[in-house]
Amino acid sequence: YHNRIAALIQQRRLQILVHSYLYYHRNTNIISDQKWQEFAQQLVTLQKQHPEVAKQVIYAEAFADFDASTGFHLPYMDERIMSKGEHLLRLHQQEGGLL
Repeated sequence: YHNRIAALIQQRRLQILVHSYLYYHRNTNIISDQKWQEFAQQLVTLQKQHPEVAKQVIYAEAFADFDASTGFHLPYMDERIMSKGEHLLRLHQQEGGLL
């Protein structure tokens, strides 16, 4: 995106999806719950402050009512999301510890 806000909304959505996949599907995490909550709260704020931009960013429909309480209902079983999650999990296992 050429728009900095749109790029940040996309980044936070993808982070929420990947880490929700790891947490709910793989029963693990590579970031702390506090870090996930920071990402989620920032996303909620961005979407409220820039609703028209948020509607134009990938996964807009899935995040339309996102309130930062959970990622359980999100479409984290998308092939790209799962692939990224598996890649990050491998890196995490090689490095050890939370990111």
